[in-house]
Amino acid sequence: MFTRKEMEAQERKCLSPYAVRSSESRGRVHPEPEHPYRTCFQRDHDRIIHSTAFRRLEYKTQVFVIHEGDYYRTRLTHTLEVAQIAETIARALRLNTDLVRSIALAHDLGHGPFGHSGEDALRDLMEGHGGFNHNLHALRIVDLLEERYPGFPGLNLTKEVREGMNKHRVSIPGEALLPTNLSLEAQLANVADEIAYDHHDLDDGLTSGLIREEELQRIPMWSQARKEVLKRGSSPRAEIRRVQIIRRLIDWRVTELIQESERRIRRLKIRRPADAQSLRERVIAFSPEMERLRAPLKRFLNERLYHHHRVVRMADKAQRLLAALFEAYLRKPEQLPESTRRRMEKEDPYRVVCDYLAGMTDRYAMEEYRKLFDPSERV
Repeated sequence: MFTRKEMEAQERKCLSPYAVRSSESRGRVHPEPEHPYRTCFQRDHDRIIHSTAFRRLEYKTQVFVIHEGDYYRTRLTHTLEVAQIAETIARALRLNTDLVRSIALAHDLGHGPFGHSGEDALRDLMEGHGGFNHNLHALRIVDLLEERYPGFPGLNLTKEVREGMNKHRVSIPGEALLPTNLSLEAQLANVADEIAYDHHDLDDGLTSGLIREEELQRIPMWSQARKEVLKRGSSPRAEIRRVQIIRRLIDWRVTELIQESERRIRRLKIRRPADAQSLRERVIAFSPEMERLRAPLKRFLNERLYHHHRVVRMADKAQRLLAALFEAYLRKPEQLPESTRRRMEKEDPYRVVCDYLAGMTDRYAMEEYRKLFDPSERV
């Protein structure tokens, strides 16, 4: 049997000196005995994918609401794509792939239904009551709301994974002061998220017909990637050509990120994990040239996709739906499940209702709205 201790020894031998090693983890809030054949970060990975919050990502919006079509990205497929990109980069830089994978899989657990419009709605509804931030809500899920173990609430993840989830470096009451910066593994997961949503939102936008390939010809990155694909003799089918262009764009950015990050590691003399965490600047980052190239694509997506009238209408509809549910549950808590009502006796009712709404999938939120407000709908 390949034991945990042997895996930890292999990490010490094969990983870069600036990678986080599982044998040097700062542990968990609630101490637990180590597993015989899984490292602590491998256990975190397994706890995340078996959680209720992770399964619900399948029916939560990325850009397009679930009922718009079953071929668009969801929070779950986006999360898996982020993990794949992040692992590829981590292997190239000899960082801890188990830690990177765990952070990537947990990074969107705190998103509510209906994508960023749902987050905007919850933030507005919680104004004056502690607000709402999906990164901090993800920590709330893994620290408190998941109920799977008899000895403690939450999933009791390692401090390294939890710090990676808190990418905006918000101090949490009762915990030690955070390092100035994220670990290299956490920085990497954060950038992999950016690579994934840029190009997969682009893919979904083209699939939906909300944006057209002709419009992208004036974007330098797209134009250059398209020329390279055509030069290699791409398929005459437009769908395959489009996929090949997006693959080329992802590969281009991943390769550039690896090369630029290696340069920064050498320039900043990063020799151990703490060196990166003591800096104010990010080490895993794109070059200024790549940031300049990316800017027109980001602007295009913002103007032509995220603010397309159909996407705006979907978002506005979702915000009205969540506001109506929020008000209905607060006004008459008897409509909530018994376990949620019991929490309202000890906790702020606003936060309890917010937790309940944030845990909903798109589909469940729409069903609840119909049950509460459509007289012909069975309850």
